[in-house]
Amino acid sequence: MTLSFELYWSFRSPYSYLVTPRLFALTEQYAVDCHVRPVFPLAIRTPEFFDGRDPQWFQYFMMDVHREAGYLGLPFRWPQPDPVYRENGNYRVPQPYIHRLTYLGVAAAERGRGLPFLNEVGHLIWSGEVDGWNEGDHLAEAAARAGLDLAELDAAIAGNTAHYAAIVEESQLAQREAGHWGVPLMVFDGEPFFGQDRFDQMKWRMEAKGLERR
Repeated sequence: MTLSFELYWSFRSPYSYLVTPRLFALTEQYAVDCHVRPVFPLAIRTPEFFDGRDPQWFQYFMMDVHREAGYLGLPFRWPQPDPVYRENGNYRVPQPYIHRLTYLGVAAAERGRGLPFLNEVGHLIWSGEVDGWNEGDHLAEAAARAGLDLAELDAAIAGNTAHYAAIVEESQLAQREAGHWGVPLMVFDGEPFFGQDRFDQMKWRMEAKGLERR
């Protein structure tokens, strides 16, 4: 029996990056399918979310993501460049990266390579192993490692951008209907698991439903 879950994931979320290797390993080792549903980050959907937050919120957030990456043994650095562009602290400006990345995630999912794409591109963006993840052949090589052709994906998106925008919007509505607005959000058997620290609980639920090794 093959189980399945939905994954709501953002290219600007460090916690999405941190959970992805475990999700990828889960689908490789067990009879589990992942339905990847990329969404825009809160900075794009609801930029007012960050207005007037207590300064300690950001201080703790930065401390926690570095600590969690160290605990998991994953390389981590805030992306250079940030997938979401800011101008004088303002997110409400033209975005050169996040729309393309999100639509690429949708296109990869349509080709059955969604999770491998997130795994490779997430590592490229967040590991800090390269500067300028958006430059040269970095993104094309990450796509190739996931079994995809970046030029083909870009061409498909350029040919029907409205299609990909509609899928992202549909996923964002489905995400809230599933029970949360944040990422990463895994939904298994109708139950939402928000946050990379809920991976073990989701796997526990799967084991109760008959999770089997491949």
